[in-house]
Amino acid sequence: MKAPYVREYKSSKSRGKDYMIRCDGCGRKVPRFKTFVAYRGLRIDHDIVKLVGEKNVHVGVHKMYYCPKCARNLGIVQPGKFGNRRSQF
Repeated sequence: MKAPYVREYKSSKSRGKDYMIRCDGCGRKVPRFKTFVAYRGLRIDHDIVKLVGEKNVHVGVHKMYYCPKCARNLGIVQPGKFGNRRSQF
């Protein structure tokens, strides 16, 4: 059975083995070049930050790595449309 999206692993041809990362959705170990990146955190309007002051606002943004299966289920990448990724910042 064929995958519903196109896999292009151009980055790993000349390097050898890539290091493994834990998926933040299911905990599966996946090579880094197969993962999809999403940013999770609190977003504050720029006008509010100006009023309060940048030094008083501490917003943590985390970089999350997802395997292809979790990325499809969460809607980060759409099946069959390579490159149409939703920005989650």
